[in-house]
Amino acid sequence: MESQELRLLILGAHPDDAEFHAGGLATIYRSLGHAVKIVSVTNGAAGHHETFGPPLAARRKKEAARAASIIGAVSEVWDFPDAALLPSLEVRQRIVREIRTYRPNIVLTHRPCDYHPDHRAVGAAVQDASYLVTVPAVAADTPALLADPVVAYMPDAFTRPNPMRADVVLDIGARLDQIVALLAAHESQFFEWLPYNQRIGGQVPANSAERLRWLRGQYEEVLAKRFAHFQQYAGEQVSQVASRRIEVFEVSEYAGGWSAAVRERLFPFAEQSA
Repeated sequence: MESQELRLLILGAHPDDAEFHAGGLATIYRSLGHAVKIVSVTNGAAGHHETFGPPLAARRKKEAARAASIIGAVSEVWDFPDAALLPSLEVRQRIVREIRTYRPNIVLTHRPCDYHPDHRAVGAAVQDASYLVTVPAVAADTPALLADPVVAYMPDAFTRPNPMRADVVLDIGARLDQIVALLAAHESQFFEWLPYNQRIGGQVPANSAERLRWLRGQYEEVLAKRFAHFQQYAGEQVSQVASRRIEVFEVSEYAGGWSAAVRERLFPFAEQSA
């Protein structure tokens, strides 16, 4: 018997957040024939040092679509303003409607204690939308769900007010080339804005093949820091990942029920989980 299709919804604040934080899980789900939808809640119009506003928003929307097409995912970029997002009633109801209409088995988003105000706003709005997706009087133009999907937070290394809990740990070592390809589709970010913002713009090669090698090296550094952080805070379950390249997810207690059976259904390929 074929396994039932699962539906993964990633609600990130910006057009490249999903690929950077959860590109491994997205590629794994697509390789197994599951559905993946990547939503950027903001339009990304502030994320550059030379181009702003509508021209940048249009460029980033194209980049998001290009990245999603690499793995056959669906991409959507909403029109809320970049660097000015609040967890407003409008944002919350948009998220309620999205969860109801897409009907995901699992939703990924940012933790509400993330460093970026847009990330925090999305995380808070998803938290606020949890449970309300089951209330018919809320956003009554879309049918209410009978139960919440599982909601989980994408990896971060912040420790205040508390470090992230490693409920699911994925070994993404075999997925690095695919993830780097997803990141490279966001040219305005990984070859322009972020190098400028990190004061390493002079390191970016001009040649396309060299750029990919350079970006992979940058991403490997991120993964090394991620592994070291979660090895400290999650201990043995992270240390057992042979490739030392991981994605970690914390399951929200505000949404759908979490159990060993649910974990096995959603993450049968996970190396370890709590």
